Amino acid sequence: MKFTDLDQLEKELISCRNCPRLVAWREEVGTVKRKAYRDHDYWAKPVPGFGDADARVLVVGLAPGAHGSNRTGRMFTGDDSGKFLYPALYRAGFANQPDGMNVGDGLALKDLWITAVCRCVPPDNKPVKEEILNCQPWLDGEIGFLHNLKVIVALGKLAWDQLIVKYGVSQGKTIPAFSHGSMYFSDQTGVWVVASYHPSRQNTQTGRLTAAMFDDIWNQVNQLLVG
Repeated sequence: MKFTDLDQLEKELISCRNCPRLVAWREEVGTVKRKAYRDHDYWAKPVPGFGDADARVLVVGLAPGAHGSNRTGRMFTGDDSGKFLYPALYRAGFANQPDGMNVGDGLALKDLWITAVCRCVPPDNKPVKEEILNCQPWLDGEIGFLHNLKVIVALGKLAWDQLIVKYGVSQGKTIPAFSHGSMYFSDQTGVWVVASYHPSRQNTQTGRLTAAMFDDIWNQVNQLLVG
């Protein structure tokens, strides 16, 4: 796929129906709805990335949440993952406010773009390989338009694995296994890839990922930007 700019990429993305299983699921979720959101109009389409087009930092998650991004139409918005992510970005200076609940809430990102490996909500948060491959051109397209990119933060192992496929090609260098705080520098592109546990409710409520651990990642990112 070739795109002229991020706006054209977004327009084509939101009309994508390449994965029948995901199309059926996202639309079913948007029709049945969660009781708390019964009066909401669900987005129920592929969710585009958003943020600062001049960003030096890219955040890559797994996929939209069923009643978060699949409902609101904006990445990490309206669910527990976003409630953990955006305050951390605000503390690190990448967001103008600590809340991101709906598209019209005034949230703006600074020097940062947010996207995901998969753009449609998958059943049980588990996309299959074919669905991941179908979505890869959208991520590649976004990265191609982020001309100032210096650091990519992979939220979770799946995002780390996908990014390492793209950037982990330096001869003679060992690619670290995924763990919280793992880092890899691509000599070819000059881009750092940094790994973090995903800010899912499962991770944050069990203490696998704490606010302090997450802040360490963003402090690390800021240090790489000035290094």
